[in-house]
Amino acid sequence: MNEPTEPAKSPRRGLFAAGLAGAVAAVAALYVIAGPNGNIAGAHSCTAALASATATKPFAKGDVAAFLPASQPLNLDNLAFDGPDGAQITLAEFKDKTVLLNLWATWCAPCRKEMPALDELQADMGSDNFEVVAVSLDRGGPVKPKSFLEDIGVGHLTFYQDSSNQLLKDLRKVARATGLPTTILIGPEGCEIGTMYGPAEWASGEAKALIQSALGKPKA
Repeated sequence: MNEPTEPAKSPRRGLFAAGLAGAVAAVAALYVIAGPNGNIAGAHSCTAALASATATKPFAKGDVAAFLPASQPLNLDNLAFDGPDGAQITLAEFKDKTVLLNLWATWCAPCRKEMPALDELQADMGSDNFEVVAVSLDRGGPVKPKSFLEDIGVGHLTFYQDSSNQLLKDLRKVARATGLPTTILIGPEGCEIGTMYGPAEWASGEAKALIQSALGKPKA
């Protein structure tokens, strides 16, 4: 009697499995971001950021109606740019602080218009728990953006810059920062709470209420 033979595996089944594995890998890649040297940073839990994003939803109205609370927060703590002394830093260095990351440039008219409001927001709400981190993407070095900030009387924002524009490229890889200005609210663990594409009146009561809600101190 012949021994029963194991049914041959279907080539289609193998292709499906390979495709499914590729799809899972692609989805997973969306929730981490490249490190400063192009390396992919390991994901960590963004549970707290998701809770903060949910808390901001009722406050995304009026001057910040275009704010998009994250449904699947990105881990952004490996994003890199230059600090005030010119040395490279990452968002991981803002650990335990909620950050409003703003990408701007002097050639961007809406960016220029919202800069005084960002400065006022930092003056009013800047603390050990919150900071406005406005990163200039001007390619010509710090002279022009620093001169612009001085000319309009900005005095509360620390100067950050990325003249390489690698920061913008890294965010575009994960479907963020399609243009300027882009502003991302980031929780203390380095995860995205929500993103705003385009300018906003960041010194308004509605903007402050939204940020307070992310900090766990919502205003009525």
